[in-house]
Order: sequence, then structure tokens, then C-alpha cells
Amino acid sequence: MLRNWRQWWTFSRKIVAVGRNYVEHAKELGNEVPTEPFFFLKPTSSIITQGEQIEIPYGSSELHHEVELGLIIGKHGKNIRRESALDYIAGYTLALDMTDRERQNVAKKKGLPWSFAKGCDTFCPIGDFIEKDQIKDLNNVELWLKVDDKEKQRGNTNLMIFKVPELLEYISSHMTLEEGDLVLTGTPAGVGPVKPGQEIHCGITGVTEMKFSVRSKPSKI
Repeated sequence: MLRNWRQWWTFSRKIVAVGRNYVEHAKELGNEVPTEPFFFLKPTSSIITQGEQIEIPYGSSELHHEVELGLIIGKHGKNIRRESALDYIAGYTLALDMTDRERQNVAKKKGLPWSFAKGCDTFCPIGDFIEKDQIKDLNNVELWLKVDDKEKQRGNTNLMIFKVPELLEYISSHMTLEEGDLVLTGTPAGVGPVKPGQEIHCGITGVTEMKFSVRSKPSKI
């Protein structure tokens, strides 16, 4: 089947998000630095595109931004070897892993899943499809994020604990990756809260940028 990769999210089946993949980010939240990749799932219903708004859920007091490089999987992959891992990537995207930090902290303390904290509607804003040849070196991708023009995050993928080939090898050894799946590769340090009325502006230096405004979720009717 011929796919329209510029609208890859219309046939995506899951979002695999890697956690704690930058040392300083793990430390800023008081987490141990992992010795093997750690990942969780977000539903594809959390995806929004530019022109839509990030919504703060009812009862949420601390919604955090996390800017990430996203890998868009181009073909079925099971037990991928790191030597051929890049062959399974169709392209890239800039993404935000929005996180209800208060609910995540409660879930962590109780040993519960993070689904509510990570998977609400609008919690995965994405940018444009990025062709593979637009990113020459996956170990040298600079990510940045501003809130109302104040820089909050800036980091480079050369600081990743686990590089892209290792991530795809590890994930696919436990969970089959499918065409259109999105793999979020982790966020650099500097995560923090956003409030209604604020604007997030983020990018990959020299490649792409995107903007999303934040609002409270409309009242129930």
C-alpha cells in the first residue's frame, strides 16, 4: 500500500516513548539514571498537529513540556539489529511529550501506570514530517524549547544515554514495531510547567520549528 508519509499519524498504531534518556533530565526529577532503556506507551489519540491547542485536563495543576526527537517507523520490525536499525525509519518529526507531572508523581509513588499522566487528549503535539536526508547525523541533533519566548530547554542528542540504533533494537526485541509507529527518544533537561494562555515554541536547530498554544480543557456541558 502506498502511504502518505506526510500524514503518517493517520495510520499510526502506537507511540512508544523512551524515558530518562538524558542524564540531566533524569537527575532533575530525582530519578536514577537507567542502565537499560525504559519506555512506556501513549495512545495515538493524544496526537495533535499545528493549529490545534494543548489542553490542560480537569484537575491538573502541573502540566509539563518535554521536547523530543520522534522516529517514524517505516516498516514492520521485530528483533531489529542495531546495525540495520536506521533502515526501519521512514522519517522524523519534532514532538512534545506533555506530562501531567502531579499525576505522574502520584502514580510513581503507588506503583501505578502512567497512562493518565502521559496519554490524555492533546498530550502529543507533533510537527511536520522530516525526510531522512534532512538529518545527517542522529548523534548531533539540537533540540530547543521556549515558553512565551523564554528558553526552557536546549540539548543535543549526543547526550542521549541510549542512541537510536540501540533503542530500536531494545524496543523491538520486546514489542513489534509497525509501519507508522512513533518512537519518542527522550527529552533533555529543563522540563517545566505551562499555564493557560502561554505558547510553546520549539524546534530542531536548522531543520524545523513548531508552535502550540495552551488552554484549559473546555468545561463539560
